[in-house]
Amino acid sequence: MDNISETLIPELKNIEDEFHNSLKQLIEIPSVINEGEGHLPFGKNIDLALKKNLEICETLGFRTYYDPKGYYGYAEIGDGEEMIAILGHLDVVPAGSIDDWITPPFQAIIKDGKMYGRGTQDDKGPTLAALYAVKALMNLGIDFSKRVRFIFGTDEETLWRCMNRYSEIEEKPSMGFAPDSVFPLVYAEKGLLQFVLEGKNETNLLLKSGNAFNAVPDIAQYSGDKLPELKAALEDLGFAFESTENGLTVLGKAVHAQVTEKGINAINRLLMGLKKSGYTSKTIEFVNDLINEDPFAVKIFGELEDEASGQLKFNVGKIELNEEVEKLSIDIRIPVTVDKNMIVNSLTQVANEYGLDYNEFDYLKSIYVPKDHFLIKTLMNVYQEVTGDVDSKPISSGGATYARAFENFVAFGAIFPHQAKTEHQPNEHIELKEMFKAMLIYAKAIYHLSR
Repeated sequence: MDNISETLIPELKNIEDEFHNSLKQLIEIPSVINEGEGHLPFGKNIDLALKKNLEICETLGFRTYYDPKGYYGYAEIGDGEEMIAILGHLDVVPAGSIDDWITPPFQAIIKDGKMYGRGTQDDKGPTLAALYAVKALMNLGIDFSKRVRFIFGTDEETLWRCMNRYSEIEEKPSMGFAPDSVFPLVYAEKGLLQFVLEGKNETNLLLKSGNAFNAVPDIAQYSGDKLPELKAALEDLGFAFESTENGLTVLGKAVHAQVTEKGINAINRLLMGLKKSGYTSKTIEFVNDLINEDPFAVKIFGELEDEASGQLKFNVGKIELNEEVEKLSIDIRIPVTVDKNMIVNSLTQVANEYGLDYNEFDYLKSIYVPKDHFLIKTLMNVYQEVTGDVDSKPISSGGATYARAFENFVAFGAIFPHQAKTEHQPNEHIELKEMFKAMLIYAKAIYHLSR
């Protein structure tokens, strides 16, 4: 290990408790989006987390800036025309069922070498780990020939309006990383397209199931006149369901839409059962004719994949049939070399054939940084030097991180290949020993990127 590591390790040890205490302060703020609360874009708690984080940065010696409208903030150190950046977010997803947690979700509890709490892994923990990594460099008297800026977003879990505002009015960094994924690094992220297929409901069928575009639904409910027929159809198809007081619930398996093939889509299964029961509607016909249980939507797009990022992924996340309209909310992960317009044209054409209109909800462009790029080589060298892991390779992902916000950015840690990913789940946690290792990696990486 090189000389910078020999000096960094004891310095990181000196400030490790301070890192833990700062992270505890952030975890205790339930920074879940509550749009417009207190005349703030994303609510009081998200604003409180942003201000607390900037306060921590100031105590560490950073220059800070708070967006007057409350969308973002940043902290900076160093001089020079060129700027590298680390992109983190302070908003978190809701805790979900409190009964599923072994510790209170918004208290940072250390137990058995782990810190539990919502945001420990996604993304307050990794963001502060990178921040304290730079603090260690500052304590060692390292001169930064480039500016190092931490950009703190507040809307990552929803629509990225924070980064959109930053990009409109602020200086853009030349390169950097988002500590919001896995090691060794993610060099390609698929395009993320979310849209609604909508048409007039010309049936008497009413349905509503699913919670999010980007989650494979694990349940789908039905109550209606053809309950016996639907039960028989589901049994014939071999689909699991449970009877309820007024109907039934089709059972699936929930996973993130980026790995939709690992789940079981309860909405798709319900619509297949309804079709077999004699029901027909625009969305029922669309799903039965074109999707069924195919997570790649081959009947629409063909075998669509590339070497850099793999196959297209297709997920029906929500359905609603009310008295007026039918709606399917769909999430697609597009291979990095595939043109979005081709995808939209194909969708629009086939949707129109079923009397459905295509309405775009959100789109995040793909990222692809070649493996021979300076950024990739530098980060991989650091990761391998610190861990000794030369087997793990840069990966592609269907996930979405802030790395998409600028050119020459990748997702870099903080979860190691052998660790469990607990973000968005009950009992989210970090392993303190592994997070210390991530701090060392971040310190060395920023040192080399800023030379």
